[in-house]
Amino acid sequence: MSTRVLVLNSGSSSVKYQLLDMRDRGRLAAGLVERIGERTSLVRHTPSASGGAPRERTGPVADHAAALKAMAEELAADGLGLDSPELAAIGHRVVHGGMHFTEPTVVDDAVLAEIERLIPVAPLHNPANLTGIRTAMALRPDLPQVAVFDTAFHTTMPESAARYAIDVATADEHRIRRYGFHGTSHAYVSRRTARLLGKAPEDVNVIVLHLGNGASASAVRGGRCVDTSMGLTPLEGLVMGTRSGDMDPAVIFHLTRVGGMSVDEIDTLLNKKSGLVGLCGDNDMREIRRRIDASDEQAKLAFDIYIHRLKKYIGAYYAVLGRVDAVAFTAGVGENAAEVREAAVAGLSGLGLEIDAGRNGARGDGPRLVSPEGARVAVAVVPTDEEMEIATQTYALAGKDN
Repeated sequence: MSTRVLVLNSGSSSVKYQLLDMRDRGRLAAGLVERIGERTSLVRHTPSASGGAPRERTGPVADHAAALKAMAEELAADGLGLDSPELAAIGHRVVHGGMHFTEPTVVDDAVLAEIERLIPVAPLHNPANLTGIRTAMALRPDLPQVAVFDTAFHTTMPESAARYAIDVATADEHRIRRYGFHGTSHAYVSRRTARLLGKAPEDVNVIVLHLGNGASASAVRGGRCVDTSMGLTPLEGLVMGTRSGDMDPAVIFHLTRVGGMSVDEIDTLLNKKSGLVGLCGDNDMREIRRRIDASDEQAKLAFDIYIHRLKKYIGAYYAVLGRVDAVAFTAGVGENAAEVREAAVAGLSGLGLEIDAGRNGARGDGPRLVSPEGARVAVAVVPTDEEMEIATQTYALAGKDN
């Protein structure tokens, strides 16, 4: 029986991959090909199943086809070649599925065309995702290729949460609405949090805080997303590493009329030169905390703005859900920055949210509670696993038929 799933996350100049065996949900191998198209391309491969040492090599990788060939060579060197009959399917992360794709989908020509049609609302991501899918289809045309969409988990939002308050005809014509992102992470973490509490997902209300360089929050009621912080694009919402998050739209008009900036310049400002890096010059939370410890006022202000926005969303989503069973922190900052978790919850004891300093400061690899024993609302750290979520959805859809 074919039980292996290859997960591909294709970016504009990189391909991340993992090979998993769904019998025991074990990782057989993982790797990254980055700086595609450059002379200094890097191939990094870790044979997880055999416990072998990671391997790295540099040299030109011309395009995504060459990147997948390099990946295939590394897997074959570990006896995990892509020609193996044990490979059941290939799962692909696709950032934007619009409203058309509400669940994982086996790729065909119509699916490819729809993903391409959505490029205007995801110009940085969907083209690269398409390239990865087409390259994998050429490599193994006999295998099911499954697209798993970042936006799919958020399609359960009610119209009252998904609609912007603009002219309806204009919004519909240009597909302007709140789609949300990081959906595979929010889906995985909300379910894993319910399991940590010993409950079924349908019995739990969770606020999920995915805090990495990109950051988003979601309100999940009984396993279904009812609100999320990112919108038409991943720019809306929380303060992020380089993105501004929520902002008065009139700032754009002001920068155009008074600042003389072009649309492209403003786009670059808000997506790449704002957020933490715009506030203090650093987007690494570890460095920001180091600077705060050294009495750097600019770093402290950036941290305070970050926390203020985060706290606002916790309160807002508490109101949306009505009852909250847990707040779950995940992703690089959420999992590792104890100071962020402590500051985000500080002052919210009236809502049943508290942090146990000892638990919060202790390191751990798996899901864990950092709230005091018997707390009314659990505060949890739940490591995300988007690749496992993609593999699980891919195998459920296509793998068991092979």
